[in-house]
Amino acid sequence: MNTIIRAGLVLVISIAGLGGCSSVRTATQAVTTRIFHPASPTAPAPPGVDDYKARVAHHVADHNPERAYAGTLPAMLPAIVVLEITVDRDGRLADVAVQRSRDPDASAIALASVRRSSPLPRPPTDRLTFSETFLFADSERYQLRSLAGPQASE
Repeated sequence: MNTIIRAGLVLVISIAGLGGCSSVRTATQAVTTRIFHPASPTAPAPPGVDDYKARVAHHVADHNPERAYAGTLPAMLPAIVVLEITVDRDGRLADVAVQRSRDPDASAIALASVRRSSPLPRPPTDRLTFSETFLFADSERYQLRSLAGPQASE
């Protein structure tokens, strides 16, 4: 008898709790709200950013020919460095910082390469922050992700 009363109480409490919900959002509504929120990091890049990144990559490669790696990247890369680069409307570096890396020597090479290349081409906006990935083929030479071809398979 006590079991039946307990089960009934749990059911009544559950129904009462659900009755207090004023609105129910579907999973699609919840995901859409999160993805298209203006502050979301998944928001699309401004027009022209991919072309601009390719121009910057060519510019950095042209100013650092001793660091350029020509050919197919090996299957196992010794280092990958992601830099966050901010340029002003004239292409001057406002900031450059390591966003991700596990190799301090590779990070130093990537930072020096970008700094040596300044000023960069003029961006499509007054101030632009973007990321560029340096794919190291060995301890000193890299390809920039915006220009890199396919990687060798194992």
